Amino acid sequence: YENYERLKFSNRSLAMAEQQEQLPCPDYKSYLSEPDESCKDFIMQQTMMRIKDPKRSLDFYTRVLGMRLLKRLDFPSMKFSLYFVGFEKAEDIPADEEERTRWMFSQKATVELTHNWGTEDDPNFSYHNGNKEPKGFGHIGLAVPDVYKACERFESLGVNFVKKPDAGKMKGLAFITDPDGYWIEILNPNKMATL
Repeated sequence: YENYERLKFSNRSLAMAEQQEQLPCPDYKSYLSEPDESCKDFIMQQTMMRIKDPKRSLDFYTRVLGMRLLKRLDFPSMKFSLYFVGFEKAEDIPADEEERTRWMFSQKATVELTHNWGTEDDPNFSYHNGNKEPKGFGHIGLAVPDVYKACERFESLGVNFVKKPDAGKMKGLAFITDPDGYWIEILNPNKMATL
């Protein structure tokens, strides 16, 4: 039995190695570097997405996804506004506006919703979501405790689904869209570990 298990493991390892050779960039590790010491305090602070109508987008990101508005910045001379949203506690947000700005720009993984004034009044205006040709940007992802419960709630709120949790080959994860058509992956970290 022990030899059988060893042979089975060996065959599985060989199959994985052969499969790895068929993947693009099989030597990807040779292109990696350890972060330079000068980068130790860098963070991934924001992802910017342009939005057509701040009323619809703020409602979606706060009421539907459960984020909070962390900071709004307006630029009247250039006719645009920025709305930074994220998953932070209300009690952590500073009351002083200058301190709030500094604090917000030090938070990880915020979403910067950029509104160019006037787009909300143009019925034919829309942004490219990156998932139509030519493809580029794909999606942002939210980790949730239970994908199925989250999706039941999203469905009850009328959210548009690109993929429901049990559709397609990858089970247990979903894709929804925001009001501008940007994709949002809904995932559970424990489930992702078993893909």
